[in-house]
Amino acid sequence: MLKVTLQVLFERDLKKLKLEIESYKNERDIWKTDNTISNSAGNLCLHIIGNLNWFVGAQFGNTGYIRQRELEFSLKNIPRVDLLKEIDKTMLMLDKALLKVTNDQLEAEYPILVFNQTTSTYYFFIHLTTHLSYHLGQINYHRRLLNE
Repeated sequence: MLKVTLQVLFERDLKKLKLEIESYKNERDIWKTDNTISNSAGNLCLHIIGNLNWFVGAQFGNTGYIRQRELEFSLKNIPRVDLLKEIDKTMLMLDKALLKVTNDQLEAEYPILVFNQTTSTYYFFIHLTTHLSYHLGQINYHRRLLNE
C-alpha cells in the first residue's frame, strides 16, 4: 500500500513540476535569481531530479546514476525541453525502481546515512515526497512572481 501511495504522490508532483516549468511565459525566467532568491526554478528542478535519481534510482533501481549535486545548483540555461525530458525520465525511473522495492526493504534501515540518525527506508521515501513538494511550492511561487 505504501509503495502505491508513494508512486501516486511522486507522479502527481512530478507532473505538477512539468506544468510549472511549461508555464513560464519567458523561458529565460526559469533561470532568474535576485539578491534574496539564490536558487532559480531551473536549479530547483535539477535538484529534484538529482535527488530522486540518487536516493531512489541509484539505491533501489540499480540505475548506476552518479550524483553531481554541485551541478544541480551551478548549471544554468538548460533549455526547457531538456528539463521536461529529464522530468519524464525521472518519472519512468521511479515507477521501475519502486516496483523493485520489497516490503522488507521499506521496513529496513535506509542504506545511506542522510540525517544525523538512521531512518527506515519508508520514512526516508516519505521525506523525499515532502522534499519534492517543498521545492515544487518554491517553483510555483517563483513562476507566479515572474509571470505577472
